[in-house]
Amino acid sequence: MYDMGTRERALALVAQGRSLNSVSKETGVSRSAIRCWQSRVDPLPRMQRTPCSRRGATPEPPSNTAAYSYLLGLYLGDGCISPGMRAGYVLRIACANTWPGLIEACAAAVEAINPSKKSNRVQAVGYVSVVGYSRHWPCLFPQHGPGKKHERPIVLESWQQEIVDAHPWEFIRGLVHSDGCRITNWTEKVIAGERKRYEYPRYFFTNVCDDIRQLYTDTLDKLGIRWTHCTRDGNPFNISVARKASVALMDAHVGSKY
Repeated sequence: MYDMGTRERALALVAQGRSLNSVSKETGVSRSAIRCWQSRVDPLPRMQRTPCSRRGATPEPPSNTAAYSYLLGLYLGDGCISPGMRAGYVLRIACANTWPGLIEACAAAVEAINPSKKSNRVQAVGYVSVVGYSRHWPCLFPQHGPGKKHERPIVLESWQQEIVDAHPWEFIRGLVHSDGCRITNWTEKVIAGERKRYEYPRYFFTNVCDDIRQLYTDTLDKLGIRWTHCTRDGNPFNISVARKASVALMDAHVGSKY
């Protein structure tokens, strides 16, 4: 068991931009321990065995399905699940410091879905990790697995698809809040013989995983949103929504990150 001074010193070195390898060599603390301290610096209390709605003879969806749909979008974009201490798991959602409203919304969603109703925030360089501890994250997010998301199939289970179908805008909002943005694009048009600058709003969603992009565009189709691929360097990683009526719908239900 490491004392708080050792923990805080290691985290201070990481905050300076040092790699986990170099901090581990200097302090003699394993990289896995330092990684866990980034989520929570003080020792974890004994993990309570909170019930999971997905376990039991009749698995049930989370009680707050709207929050789950939003958190699912965030997880597929900027989230990961990793083994934690004492046979538990850690859910981490990375949120840029630029968007404090997103951090608040993410924390609220984690607390709504985590069986323990708790979340923590870990400050890193340029972003905050919203963290939740639970034994049940793999049950709630069965897309969890070894390796990167774009290197394995990402398919929703039937109960997840039912939730997304019931709360499609929450799912879209989570995906856009993680891997999307609303920007002001511009072009030039010749009007009455005069070249003028023309600006218009546009939504982008960028993800290298084909399956996740398909989940995004399938949901857009069901909502009547017109979208196009915006290929860069031959890679169809970007999904664009630029039609006026579609942008208006996105503005009404998603909006800019804040």
